[in-house]
Amino acid sequence: MNSEWKAKTLKRVGALKGGSGFPLDEQGFSVDEMELPFYKVKDLATPKYLRETDNYVSYETAQKLGASIFRAGTIVFAKVGAALLLNRFRQLFCDGCIDNNMMALELEQTHSKDFFLHLLNTLDLSQNFNQGPVPSVNTRQIGEIKVVVPPLVDQNLIAAYLDASCDVLNTALAAKRRQLQMLDELRKDVIQQVVTRGLDQQPELRKTGNAWMEEVSLGWDLVCLKRVSELQGGLTLGKTYSGPLVERPYLRVANVQDGHLDLNDVTLIEVPAEVAKRVELRVDDVLMTEGGDLDKLARGFLWNGEIPNCLHQNHIFAVRCFHHKLLPKFLTYLTASRYGRDYFEATGKKTTNLASTNATKVGAFPLPLPSVHEQARLVEYLEDQLESLRTLQNNLQTQISTLLAYRKSLIHECVTGQRRITEGDVTLGKTLISPK
Repeated sequence: MNSEWKAKTLKRVGALKGGSGFPLDEQGFSVDEMELPFYKVKDLATPKYLRETDNYVSYETAQKLGASIFRAGTIVFAKVGAALLLNRFRQLFCDGCIDNNMMALELEQTHSKDFFLHLLNTLDLSQNFNQGPVPSVNTRQIGEIKVVVPPLVDQNLIAAYLDASCDVLNTALAAKRRQLQMLDELRKDVIQQVVTRGLDQQPELRKTGNAWMEEVSLGWDLVCLKRVSELQGGLTLGKTYSGPLVERPYLRVANVQDGHLDLNDVTLIEVPAEVAKRVELRVDDVLMTEGGDLDKLARGFLWNGEIPNCLHQNHIFAVRCFHHKLLPKFLTYLTASRYGRDYFEATGKKTTNLASTNATKVGAFPLPLPSVHEQARLVEYLEDQLESLRTLQNNLQTQISTLLAYRKSLIHECVTGQRRITEGDVTLGKTLISPK
């Protein structure tokens, strides 16, 4: 490290201030009175700058509250709750107030805001948390954090170099993520076509008289799920049992994720043997969640007996297909198709953040159903096609992870002095992002 770099605490580089409570009665302001943005923790989700918010106050109200009005460029971050764990430091794009779950760092003029934004985003604040049910920090704790600071001229060079370099990396990341999204859309298109129309590009269709699927391929049936399967309810927790008990593992909703099972944390429970037998999972059961995120509601996942003698909670349905009529794997693709998602999202009961379904709606799910022989052929085709897509998606995910790791490493090396930045580096970085 260069000898000109000095170790300092954050309280020596600027003033740390908390935010203010948002006045609820200000929600009714007309547009011309919305003079001053009042940022909340959720607004920290935007990259680098806080530009927009849903909350505004007048200057007069801010003065009555005694709320600090922070200047554009001030660095702000969360000081309490889950948002603190995300470690997001952002700059205000224009003058504004912040709520009392946030904190601001007003740097002295001898320091670069852009440099400190990069520096602070490399810090791990977890060592400074107040321990308890809800993590939090205060100005004293943040103020004692030690950083190593170069002279202002070097701060400006490093910030300019990192801004240019990160712009290049972020552009590459955005392109990779768009490619991932396109592959996901292609995956959805392939599943939708195959499970609702088969492999013919222009199949002959017949009317069904059903509002959910008005036409199916000629030779296919449209059958409610309850006609071709048995729906097994799960274990209701909290009951007290007497007599001899057996200990069994059981699945919770948290174990059934989007597209995979998370079996790292499977809970054990003691129940009578006859209860365990009634709610035990079998190989080829299709697991469908009763509640959760709307886009994942009742999304089927095939159980392959990963845990012997495993039970399931009552918020997970186990659909047991009649194999001479419905193949379990074909059902999982139907629930994952756009058609399946549309059905369960439309029939699900929605709340602010979650949704739920029930056994009646699951049982009433209308299935476009070819013969079992044709189902097997379609499943085989989908497995082959989707495996190719998964390979491409995994490659892109690896590339994204590599770019993210490189960006993190580059920032760390620059703000800690491990990499020396010159005027030539800055010029080269700007050349890379200049329009051709």
